[in-house]
Amino acid sequence: MRVIIVGAGEVGFNVARRLSGESKDVVVIDKDSQALSKVSDSLDVQTIQGSGSSPEILKQAGVGEADIFLAVTDKDEINLIATFFANRISPKIIKLARIRNEDYTKYSEMFTEGDLRIDTIINPDEEVVDSILRVMSVPGAVEINDFVGGKVRLIGVKLPEDSPLVGVSLMNIRDHFNDVDVVIAALVRNDRLIIPGGLDTIEKGDIVYFTCIRDQQERLLQCAGILSDPISKVLIVGGGNVGFLLAQHLDNKKYHTRLLDNDPERCAVLSEKLDRVIVLRGDGTDQDLLKEENVGELDMVISVTGDEEMNILSCLLAKNLGARKTITRINNFAYIPLIQPIGIDHLVCPRLSAINSILHFVRQGKVISAVSIKGEEAEALEAIAQENSGIVGKPIMDLNLPKGTLILCFQRGEEVVIPSGVTVIEPNDRLLIISTHKNIPKIEKALTTKLELY
Repeated sequence: MRVIIVGAGEVGFNVARRLSGESKDVVVIDKDSQALSKVSDSLDVQTIQGSGSSPEILKQAGVGEADIFLAVTDKDEINLIATFFANRISPKIIKLARIRNEDYTKYSEMFTEGDLRIDTIINPDEEVVDSILRVMSVPGAVEINDFVGGKVRLIGVKLPEDSPLVGVSLMNIRDHFNDVDVVIAALVRNDRLIIPGGLDTIEKGDIVYFTCIRDQQERLLQCAGILSDPISKVLIVGGGNVGFLLAQHLDNKKYHTRLLDNDPERCAVLSEKLDRVIVLRGDGTDQDLLKEENVGELDMVISVTGDEEMNILSCLLAKNLGARKTITRINNFAYIPLIQPIGIDHLVCPRLSAINSILHFVRQGKVISAVSIKGEEAEALEAIAQENSGIVGKPIMDLNLPKGTLILCFQRGEEVVIPSGVTVIEPNDRLLIISTHKNIPKIEKALTTKLELY
């Protein structure tokens, strides 16, 4: 597989890093020589200095022979022009473009055919808002991802010390869930991710990733001893694109929402566009203001300004004043491991969301979606089992899955099945597989050939 990436920023670099580690043929284009030096010094990929919106540069990169074209610079206009020329040079190539400006995204029907065709528009802001809304729907969770058209959820939860699951081995786990269908997909222990086997035991302090049918979510959480009051009173810090999109979703009777921004002109615009949301002018790091707004009585403080240091500080101040839950927006990947240890409950990362949007297009086989778990340590893949796949026609126990890989569930027709060891995968089953990153190439081969998984 040959992949052309326009943009050597955080998104382009990390996509290139993921794909080059899987022995894919990657070319990165950027005008910035320093950004390209970082790429070439760190990764085994080809780099070309120049504008991705130049047809000459695109031809030099071999776009005519490429399988996938990614335009992921921070400039929507460059991404659009680069995609336009990629279409002219290679109409059949799969094209993805990072587009954030609503002036473009609201005309998405224009990007479905002809020279402007884009297979997928990646809007990290919308992805981030969706992530926040999922977390708000399960206040006790640290991470939530939806699969199988929203029918299946992968929920990461830090178990309370008195949870009835503490000390239970995974081979006996279903005894504690009555009629709830559940699979333990992963454990995070001492900041290390484990794809568990039947002999593993849940310990105090573990973050447990449950796979369940969405309709059974509430009963699962009750059986695990996770009881949390719903989110009602919310403060959003930052009235930019993400803050405004989130406020629109929370602009209803279910939530008592306040939106804080430091720009008086922006506050005026927000007040005009929002109905029930109270718009306040001020700084999220102003402790006196936070006290005045009774932040200690809030269910959740969500800081989504463009300044990640400010986001971190506002959440820490809010938490110190008594706010129940906090979510911070992070762009710098280096900050991700630091967030929970310093006391912030959740993080959202537009750049990681953009990478997740891209991943399933570069996965071989009929992959529908792909999501990174705990940063990048593991990946959950949703894929269609094909007739010629090595995982079809055998009981799961005989597939010799490599250590660190689990088939979590599958959809057959309209039915979602949580499998056992004797379950046999059939062609056209819609599978959900979790695997450590190093096993992904093996999973891709098994999805497309008769190659065994071991």
